[in-house]
Parts: sequence; C-alpha cells; structure tokens
Amino acid sequence: MIGARREGYRTLRETLTRALSFPFRLGRNSRAASKTEFWALKDVSLEVKPGEVVGIIGRNGAGKTTLLKILSRITEPTEGRAEVYGRVGSLLEVGTGFHPELTGRENIFLNGAILGMRKAEIVRKFDEIAAFAEVEKFLDTPVKHYSSGMYVRLAFAVAAHLEPEILLVDEVLAVGDAAFQKKCLGKMGEVAREGRTVLFVSHNLEAVLTLCPKTFVLNDGSLVFQGNSEEALTFYLNSSATGRSSSEAHLLYQSTQATEPDKAQIDAIEILDLAGNPKPIIYTWDDIVIRVHYSAAENIQNGSVILDIRDFKQQRLIVLDSGLKIPLRKGRNFIDCVIYCLSLAAGDFYLGAGLTISKSEWLWRKTNLASFKINGKDVFELGRPPALSRMIFAIPHEWRD
Repeated sequence: MIGARREGYRTLRETLTRALSFPFRLGRNSRAASKTEFWALKDVSLEVKPGEVVGIIGRNGAGKTTLLKILSRITEPTEGRAEVYGRVGSLLEVGTGFHPELTGRENIFLNGAILGMRKAEIVRKFDEIAAFAEVEKFLDTPVKHYSSGMYVRLAFAVAAHLEPEILLVDEVLAVGDAAFQKKCLGKMGEVAREGRTVLFVSHNLEAVLTLCPKTFVLNDGSLVFQGNSEEALTFYLNSSATGRSSSEAHLLYQSTQATEPDKAQIDAIEILDLAGNPKPIIYTWDDIVIRVHYSAAENIQNGSVILDIRDFKQQRLIVLDSGLKIPLRKGRNFIDCVIYCLSLAAGDFYLGAGLTISKSEWLWRKTNLASFKINGKDVFELGRPPALSRMIFAIPHEWRD
C-alpha cells in the first residue's frame, strides 16, 4: 500500500500523548487515509514452481516491479505473505549496491557480497564476470565515471553469475545495446536450461515469448491473466490496444486528445470497403481501405503517413508508407491506404501508425495503436482456411504442369 506518510521519530512524551488521544482520532484518521491510499498490488495470488521460467508483463504502473521487490525481500507486503524457497538473485535496478567512489573491481566484490556470494566464489568467477560485462579495461576506474550501459553490464554480470536457485530480473536490459541484450537473453536462457527458476519482467514481448513458456499479466495491481505465453501476449495486446469502439467495430482508433496539435497528429483510423462503407469484418483476400484521419497545424509538403502491421510476437510484417507524394494539409483531413487482396492468414494482428517529416523526424507515433482480426476463408479451396498456426501470408498463386 502506498500513500501513508512516513512519520519522524517521536519523544516518549509525544508517544504517550498520542496513545491516550488515539481513540478520539481513529475515525478521523481512517477517513483521511482512505482518500490517499493506493495499492500497488491487491489480492494477487500466484505460484511459480521450481524450474519454471515465467514472464511478467503489464503496462507501466501495473505492479510488476513491486511484485519482484516483495519476492526479493526489499519491500514488505502490507497484507498477505510471499513464500520463497531457495537462494534468490535479483537484478531490479541498474547498479543497485554499487558505490560510485569504488572501482569496478571493488564493486564486483561489494555487489557480490550484497547478493550473497562468498569471497572465494567471487574470486573464482571474477574473470568470467569481467569478461561478460566487457569492462576489463575499466576495472580499476571508479564506477561514477561509467556510462549507464557499463553500469548495467556490470550489474547484470554479477547477478547472472550468482548461480541462484531463483533469478528475478526486472526491465534493465533496455539500457544496454542490442548486442548486449542478445548476450543477456542468451545467459538467461542458459540459466533456464539448468533448471533454475526465473521470473522475467520485460516490455520486450518477443524476449518473453522466447524465454518463458508461461506468463502472468498484471493490470492496475491485479493479476488479470496467467497461462501460456502466446495466449498471455494476445490477451495483453488486445487489452492494451487503445481507442477501440465497441459500437463501431470498423473504427480501430479514436483519439481522446482535445487540444489542437503543435504540428500534426492522427485523430482516428477506420477500416472501409472500396465503396467507402464501414467494414467491421475482414476476411483473408478482402480489398480494404485504411482511412487515416489527421490534423495538421500547417501544410507539410514533405510529410508522410506510415502504418505498420505486426503479429502477436510484435514482429513487423508489413510497412505501408505514403511517401512524399501526398502532402499533409493544414486542418482536419484524411488519407486513404487502399489494400487489394489482403494476404494475411486468419488471426489477430496489431496496427501501429505515425506521421513523419522528411523521413527523419517523427511528428506523431504510436505502436500497438489498435488490434484487428482477420477471419478465415477457404481461399485455396483446400477444405480449411489459411491460419496463423500454419502460415502468416496467404499469397494468391496457382499450380501448373
């Protein structure tokens, strides 16, 4: 529970006075506290078995980090309990336990000791930790001179070589470059294959899907889904897609922004047929029009609209770019993207959109803007419609001899 004000130390006289007046203040204080209470986690009940590799996903503020802090004994729960059996290694914040005035070498020993490693164990693994972190040249430099990338590499390297029975990893890999992220994911995969338990919090959904057979979804401090990672990601993306109108299924996105844009913004996106009528249901090989409504503060001659379509793994499948042929006009307007014979197999997909200027600057951009569904149709006359379980694209073709 967050919201209770931390009080300072009191004298004995203040303590006795407070105790005697407590019954008279109980009702008033409880009413005041109720207005400021915020539960980071509420009624969350879950079980992770030994050797399981579990992903934890959710929007910012969903309670993911708080959950890991409770499991790692950093935060004490207001209610309930957390039972953890086994040696825990946690990487929750970049450089936690590092002393800025100490060198990288000294911080390896300090951080290792904080995480529960014996000195002999640190000495035995020291060279391996330094090599993994790629900071050998800077081992005798105070870490206050390290970049954020060097910080996270060293912190992850120490935690990853702890050989815990349970490894808790929060979203820290986003600080590293792509090569180091790949290296970290490989190390976590190695830890998982050794039969250790891993709880992995990340916004990198593809990494969650690759590493974790099982995933928990948190939303506003509650556990809203648990199960197969593919199903969990589909659930999360569907629930995260904003602006979906239940009364107008063809309207994929509707902005809630009331003010005029500084430069330009997308106001709405809808799916129509070629005649301009709303198209709430889409089938494989349908002809569709994606109409993008936008507002611009001025004429933008070198502006363009970009749409991208992704699968549930967040892999980009299609990019649709208006180019520089159609300028963005001042005021409220729309631009149509006509797709003939939409060749996606049946399944759930996700639409992102953006406005750019000169192909180098984003004026407005959102990923996972909306979800949409392609319904199956037996376009190949094989007795079954093409589906994502067998293919992504259903490309029109014919066989000849």
